[in-house]
Amino acid sequence: MPPLITLRTLNAGSLEPLPSLITLPSLITLPSLVIEGEALVSKEPLGFYGCVNPKTGVVIEKGHELEGKSVKGKILVFPCGKGSTVGSYVIYGLAANKVAPKAIINKETETIVATGVILGGIPCVDRIDISEIKTGDKLKVNAEAGTVEKA
Repeated sequence: MPPLITLRTLNAGSLEPLPSLITLPSLITLPSLVIEGEALVSKEPLGFYGCVNPKTGVVIEKGHELEGKSVKGKILVFPCGKGSTVGSYVIYGLAANKVAPKAIINKETETIVATGVILGGIPCVDRIDISEIKTGDKLKVNAEAGTVEKA
């Protein structure tokens, strides 16, 4: 199998490939970059560690507006993440347990969510005005273009 990732080095201001010294097969499966689905929206930041059950995908944070709702198969929309860095592994756990959202849309994606979606192979788009998106809206997310539209 040809290498999918090749380490590169900076040489006199330009990038040149290393002469096949180190090649790594890709361990990350890239998700589809265009996703359609139903929105599940929170106006509150969402934490994942202790707030979302990684085995069921149900939000378990007491008092959160999404408490009791499942993120499985939804396009999860929230302003930003919060809480522990362990939240990244909870997002990965959601994917590993097949209860992850189809995609995540944020006003601002911080490092906890960014790391989790990379580990879990979940498409994510940020810098989106989420104020007009409502739970139940049908959305089309183009993660490559960084766009979200109502379907």
